[in-house]
Amino acid sequence: MNWNPLFKKALKILLGLFLVLFVLAVILLTTVDRSPIEQQKFYKETFDRLEEIPFQTTLGETWTAGWSKSNMTPPEPVDLVGYAPRGAYEFVQDSSFVKALTLSNGKTQLAWLNFELLIVHPFLAKSIREAVENANLPIAQLNFTATHTHSGMGGYMPGPLGEMAFGGFNQEIVDLIVEKSVLALRTAISLQDTVSIAYRKAEARALVENRFIKNDPIDPFVRQLIFTKRDGKKATFLTYSAHATTMSSKFMGLSGDYPFYLMQNLEASEYDFALFAAGTVGSHRPLSFGNTPELVAKYAAALDSTIRIQMTQFDTINRKKIGQGRLDISLREPHLRISDNLRIRPWLFEYLLGDTNSHLDFTLIGNTLLIASSGELSGVFYEKWEESARAKGLNLIITTFNGGYIGYITPDHLYDKHFHEVREMNWYGPGNGAYFDKMIEEIIAKVN
Repeated sequence: MNWNPLFKKALKILLGLFLVLFVLAVILLTTVDRSPIEQQKFYKETFDRLEEIPFQTTLGETWTAGWSKSNMTPPEPVDLVGYAPRGAYEFVQDSSFVKALTLSNGKTQLAWLNFELLIVHPFLAKSIREAVENANLPIAQLNFTATHTHSGMGGYMPGPLGEMAFGGFNQEIVDLIVEKSVLALRTAISLQDTVSIAYRKAEARALVENRFIKNDPIDPFVRQLIFTKRDGKKATFLTYSAHATTMSSKFMGLSGDYPFYLMQNLEASEYDFALFAAGTVGSHRPLSFGNTPELVAKYAAALDSTIRIQMTQFDTINRKKIGQGRLDISLREPHLRISDNLRIRPWLFEYLLGDTNSHLDFTLIGNTLLIASSGELSGVFYEKWEESARAKGLNLIITTFNGGYIGYITPDHLYDKHFHEVREMNWYGPGNGAYFDKMIEEIIAKVN
C-alpha cells in the first residue's frame, strides 16, 4: 500500500485544523494587560468624576421608617442559580422574598430593596427602577442588596452567559420580581412612622474564614442598623461577610441558605422585620456545621446567638442627617482569563455578559456611612477602611450586589494565584484591588 497520499491528506487536514484554531485564537483571545493601573485613562476619569460629583445632604427634625416584605416565589419551578447549572428546583425548601426598608428625615426619602437571589442583575435593577418611577413613589435614592444565596432562583439574567450558567431568562420571572418589589416599597412607605435608630456591631469570628489563605485577614463582624418605632416594633438591616454557601451544591430545593434562617430567627424573637444584605463576601466563606437544611439552620442559630452575646459597639444615631451620592466607575478592558496571561477579547466578554453597571452608591445616615458595591469586595480591606471612617467619627457598613455586577475585587497580590475568584471571576484585570481601595478611601474622605 502506498501511504504517501494518505500521509499528505492527513497533513493537509491537520494544517487546516491548526490554521482554523490559530485564526479563532486570534479572534477570540488576547494577552493580559499588566500596565500600571494609575497610568490608564479610565483611572483618571473615575477620580475626576468622584471629585466633581455632588454629595447631597439634608438635615431634618425626625426619623421615620417603614418596612415590608413580599413573597416572590415563582408559581412553577425555575432553574436554580449558584455553584454550577443544576436545572429547575424540585421543591420549595424556603419561600423567596423581596424586602423593602424605607427611611426619611422629613426632607429626603431613602429606600432599600433586598432580594433572596444570587445577585441583582443590571437588567432586573433597571426594570425595577422604571417601575418605581412609573408608580411615582417618592424615593430620592433606591439601593439594591441581595442575600447572595447560592440556592436561589434564576430567570432574571438575559444574555448568552445568563442562558448557559445562570438560570436562563424568563420575562415572567422579571415581571413577578418587579411587581413584588413595587408592592413591598409602596407598603413600606405607607407604614412609615417615627423611629429611633441605633448602630450595633458584634464579632462572629468563629463562623467565617478566609477562603484563600487560612490565616489571612478577615472581616468577622456583623453590623446592624436597628429601627424602633414608637409602638416598640423593630426592624434591623444587617450585614455579614460569609458567603451564603452553607447549603449543598447538590441540594435541589429552592433555599435562601443561612441568611433566610437567620432572618427567620430574628423575626421570631426580637424583630418585626429583618433584612440581611451580603457584606464584603469576596474571599470569605462560612465555617459551617454541614450542608443539610438542619445543619444550615444550626449555623444560622449560632450566628444569631453570637450577635446577641458578642456586641463590641452600640451607638444611637441622633442627628437626622441624610447624604447620598453615586460614583459611576470607568474600568480597564475586561480580563476574563483562561490562563495566567491569556484572556478572552473584550467584545466576546461584552457579548456574553452585557452591561455590568459598574458603580458605587454611598449613603450617610447621621454618623453612619453605607457604601454599596457592584463588585464582590473582599473583606480583607475592611479593617483599613473602617479605621479611616472611625477617624472621621463615622460607622461604616459595606454591602454588595447594588444592581450591577463586575466580578470579584480581591487583593492584587493574589492575582496570579490559581484561585477561582481571582482567575475566572476577577473580570477587570491587575490592579483592581488597589483601584477600589483608593475609591472607597476617597469616598470616606469626601463625606462630611
